[in-house]
Amino acid sequence: MNARIFAILLALMPLPAVAQGFAGMGTEAEGFATPAPDPVFDFPADHGPHPAYRIEWWYLTANMTGPDGTPYGLQWTLFRSALEPEEREGWESPQIWLGHAAVTTPETHLSAERFARGGIGQAGVTVAPFEAWIDDWRMAGETFDEVTLTARGAEFAYDVELSAEGPLVFHGEDGFSVKSEAGQASYYYSQPFYALEGTLTLPGGEVAVTGNAWLDREWSSQPLAADQDGWDWFSLSFEDGTKLMAFELRQSDGTSYASGTWIEPDGQTTALPDGALQATPLAGSEVAGREVPTEWRVEVPGRGVDVTVRAINAQAWMEVTPPYWEGPVTVTGSHTGRGYLEMTGYE
Repeated sequence: MNARIFAILLALMPLPAVAQGFAGMGTEAEGFATPAPDPVFDFPADHGPHPAYRIEWWYLTANMTGPDGTPYGLQWTLFRSALEPEEREGWESPQIWLGHAAVTTPETHLSAERFARGGIGQAGVTVAPFEAWIDDWRMAGETFDEVTLTARGAEFAYDVELSAEGPLVFHGEDGFSVKSEAGQASYYYSQPFYALEGTLTLPGGEVAVTGNAWLDREWSSQPLAADQDGWDWFSLSFEDGTKLMAFELRQSDGTSYASGTWIEPDGQTTALPDGALQATPLAGSEVAGREVPTEWRVEVPGRGVDVTVRAINAQAWMEVTPPYWEGPVTVTGSHTGRGYLEMTGYE
């Protein structure tokens, strides 16, 4: 749900709130707007920020291949979190911004993060032309369909071009994505059809890459229930052109709430409600001092999907605020392909 790392709340919210849902996302959001069914989206405006809502992100992951066939993964994420619902100018702005960036290879995982204040030009998003930035990290282009993506950390950098080859897709019911039986929800759409080409800069030098990228856009004010401790999120692209977004929200009583979207090659979607898919851990790895499931069985019986999802690099741990696992995966079984996996709440 990639959906994914509303991490900044951990740093912003008072300590008693942190225990209420992962990263405090199950806390009440008094005064903020609440997502409602039957949304009407307005583009390009909705590619930009929604300050009436507490939490929002622009979240991109990419599966890439180098000239010698080596697989790589890339992440670029910009989070916005509001301390209060009333917007003000300059240093009085309640908006806080957080950026995460990473590159994953079969042997190593490199990550970085940035923090910024709103209202002073250090971070933000504009829609015409489109630009999302934090410091010198940028996703920018004349439109949302053709953008350049850049970021750098202490040991890596990337500069890639993205070109949309399909439409936006909307999750849940026309973009209203329910996250719990209690009704917590977000507005959620994706651009899963970006083609990518560009350059990674790694400790061993520059690598030319090509591949595909998936961008998630989501905003809400209380996206989780108080008893939801973390999630497992999959974005899978199959070789036949179909795609699957699936997430499982783990609850403190040992049960979970799952949902997803089946995406046809032309962008037509079918919502997968709770119970329509299953994600079962098959094997784990010791990662940063904890056990994390890095091999999964994902099943969607109604679509004939029964696949094994394996991490390209089991050590794809994001040592950021708060820490989580995110990295590229391979897909084998009834369908073959590749994708991304994000897992939070594994303490």
